[in-house]
Amino acid sequence: MDINIANLVTFFRLFLVPAVIVCFLSEFALANFWAALLFTIASLSDWLDGYLARSMGITSEFGAFLDPIADKLLVVAVLVVLVASYQSLVFATVILISREILISALREWMAEKGKRNLVKVGFSGKLKTTVQMVSIIALLLNSENNPRWIWELGFIGIHIAALISVYSMLVYFKKAWKPLTNG
Repeated sequence: MDINIANLVTFFRLFLVPAVIVCFLSEFALANFWAALLFTIASLSDWLDGYLARSMGITSEFGAFLDPIADKLLVVAVLVVLVASYQSLVFATVILISREILISALREWMAEKGKRNLVKVGFSGKLKTTVQMVSIIALLLNSENNPRWIWELGFIGIHIAALISVYSMLVYFKKAWKPLTNG
């Protein structure tokens, strides 16, 4: 196992997952703000670990394995907690989580066939992630003390992210279709 600065940033993101949830569910003052801030830091750490690994030449198989796990744990755990508080998010959340499971399975299958590059992260996947992260931040910020537009931004945004996720999933499956159906 390679422990380097990039992987330490990824471990830090994993550590932030329960911290975001504890803040969001707590009753202390500004809990929503702290949950949103920690989620923002965790989201930005995803960019940081990749940047550090590439710029310092310290990419590793372990980092490539751990990074997407940390990303998915962060998003899925927070989405589940948000749905527990706001049932109106269940449809978008089911779509987003289902897409993550399907794409992870597709990437694993394609890796076994030696064709993982066909389903590497593309623009639509990055757009989905960006819209999803901004929307989750807005949803975490929601409270009776904040303006209604924050909730609306998060609610509309997470549904747009769900639509983009379906589109990006179709793009990935289209790229993989021939290798998938030809043995």
